[in-house]
Amino acid sequence: MEKHTPHIKATSADFAKTVLMPGDPLRSKFVAENFLKDAVLVNNVRGIQGYTGTYNGVPVSVMASGMGMPSIGIYSYELFNFFGVENIIRIGSAGGLADQVQLRDIIIGMGACTNSAYQEQYKLDGNFAPIADFSLLRKTVEEAEKLGVRYHVGNILSSDVFYHADPAFNDGWYKMGVLGVEMEAAALYMNAAASGKRALAICTVSDHILRGEALDSDARQSTFTDMMTIALNVAASL
Repeated sequence: MEKHTPHIKATSADFAKTVLMPGDPLRSKFVAENFLKDAVLVNNVRGIQGYTGTYNGVPVSVMASGMGMPSIGIYSYELFNFFGVENIIRIGSAGGLADQVQLRDIIIGMGACTNSAYQEQYKLDGNFAPIADFSLLRKTVEEAEKLGVRYHVGNILSSDVFYHADPAFNDGWYKMGVLGVEMEAAALYMNAAASGKRALAICTVSDHILRGEALDSDARQSTFTDMMTIALNVAASL
């Protein structure tokens, strides 16, 4: 049955039960071309580039989310609710914030703090705490251990603002032990909770906010292969 939406021109049969979701469409293409077997482009509305193939014999999809919570909010909602997807693993980049975090380290987002108003739609009498699915998180930690990569598990900040007017904006989050800053995970976690599905954000540290260190855009697009391998191994185990 056709289930086209304004943002995804596909059917539920086109997607695997698990979707890896980078922000960058070119990272989606990189995963499909370098890791998936027999990958097929199943969606390219707005150039978002969604592919489905197999990894270790298991169907896996990868599709970009674009930048920010409104964008991943749309794509993850549609995948969860209209296309039968059960698991979304974000494979993104993050700015390191904690002292122990270094460039190219992997941050596994156990929780996602946010300054976004995304949760207001649920009309809750309080603040919802967006958290990852524990089974995905546990499998991800196990895969990171097997691969022998540097990783950190804890809180991340999903911010609505990249260029913040207040230069001291991150100071409070730093004091609260937040590991890094990105722009998507909280909305993904809330959509998963509201849909009864599973989600996890895995981010590679592309820059360090407080130390002024940074990788270039080419590195962010195509060299975060440890994160990709971990996420694919998790997807193949589900």
